[in-house]
Amino acid sequence: MDDVATKIVEILKKNMKEPPESVGLETPLADLDIESLDLAVIVFDIEDTFGIEIPYNANEEVEDFATVGSVVDKVKAIITESKASGAAA
Repeated sequence: MDDVATKIVEILKKNMKEPPESVGLETPLADLDIESLDLAVIVFDIEDTFGIEIPYNANEEVEDFATVGSVVDKVKAIITESKASGAAA
């Protein structure tokens, strides 16, 4: 796992009541038993850690948040977009 993935897994585990020993990129978020309030805290923590804003519409972006790997991919895409728009400014 790269730095982004490692940090996201750490954030997930820190905010879970009973984190499993192993959380991989293929782990479905549904299997992590994360409550909705905890998910909000996790999103804020990820945003603060990476200095990004995560747009979220549960009806449109369910696939972006299906697995740990999909969250990592979404965060990497947002980081890339923000760097590109920052460079263009």
